[in-house]
Amino acid sequence: MTAYLNALGLICALGRNRQDVARSLWAGDCSGMRHEAHWVPARNLPVAAVRGPLAAMPQGLEAQSSRNNQLLLEATRQIEDDIRQAIQRHGSGRIGIVLGTSTSGIDEASRGIARYLQDGQFPADYDYRQQELSAPANFLAEWLQLSGPAYVISTACTSSARALISARRLLDLGLCDAVLCGGVDSLCKLTLNGFTSLEAVSEQRCNPFSRNRDGINIGEAAVLFLMTREPGPSAPIALLGSGAGSDAYHISAPAPDGRGALQAMRQALHNAGLQPGQIDYLNLHGTATQHNDAMESLAVAQLFPEGVPCSSTKPMSGHTLGAAGALEAAFCWLALSPDNPDQALPPHVWDAQPDPALPALHWVDGSQRLGAQTPRRLMSNSFAFGGNNVSLIIGDAP
Repeated sequence: MTAYLNALGLICALGRNRQDVARSLWAGDCSGMRHEAHWVPARNLPVAAVRGPLAAMPQGLEAQSSRNNQLLLEATRQIEDDIRQAIQRHGSGRIGIVLGTSTSGIDEASRGIARYLQDGQFPADYDYRQQELSAPANFLAEWLQLSGPAYVISTACTSSARALISARRLLDLGLCDAVLCGGVDSLCKLTLNGFTSLEAVSEQRCNPFSRNRDGINIGEAAVLFLMTREPGPSAPIALLGSGAGSDAYHISAPAPDGRGALQAMRQALHNAGLQPGQIDYLNLHGTATQHNDAMESLAVAQLFPEGVPCSSTKPMSGHTLGAAGALEAAFCWLALSPDNPDQALPPHVWDAQPDPALPALHWVDGSQRLGAQTPRRLMSNSFAFGGNNVSLIIGDAP
């Protein structure tokens, strides 16, 4: 069964709506990555934040207020008309919600706990539900008055990629007629200090696959697709295939030979009924850490011996952790959509100093074009702690 991705709302450092994100993406715009000193003691780190005030919670849902839910609210409002039409057509019990997150409202919770330790009481606006991993799905279900399946997947940096796979499964099983799926993660001190303790955070803009790469930059984003069994009124774009696995090589490091990444990509191709030569572009996980880039380049070179246009978009968006899989799938969606009349591909932003220890990949430099001839198929990789690996294929629907 084809799973159509009929509407997309998103917000990240590249922009606060689909059109602005697309414009910044094709331009290789890294201006959303800015140094800030208040996240990690004695460190001035680049972060990819959404700038400016966020929408307030709808009336009656103030107890669910968190930066995470505010980001999700802004993304959802961009496609609210499409969602309301789906509810009217299918009924509130036939619309599902599957989201990925790793932070939920933990930043608000950490501030509340700090206040409790200092004053012996929580602040008036503290609510335990803010920090539950299920909070984003609970919020959307309550606001939109949906009674279908609603849950959150939290598998670190593959969370929202897995959410898209799970949403497709709900359609395949006949449990839903439409699913709101994607992911959301917000900047918070816990993740920034945690990755800093792992010595994984760069003090400069990240430099994926360079010989000079020295770590990640953290970002934030919210992404929401409306997935259905039927195409929407615009150009039909679908989740054509997916592959997922867990090689469990190490709690935080990937298998050095890239076998977990290779397995996920091969499964995605098999699931879509495609061969490697039929992939037109690959959005790499590309975190700019030593181990991730090394193993991913080995896997890509093995699967695509003739090469494939590829890039890492994390110097522009930051690594949005639980939202990254859906965000980078959204970048593929944008490349296929009417928002991309020039058929541009996301450029690979780096210092152009390749690591001689790694296989050479075919980098998108801004001049390549996707081409208007259909069908077009784009792959997106997401890899996470514990050897949790996912690959998605987004393309023109058959």
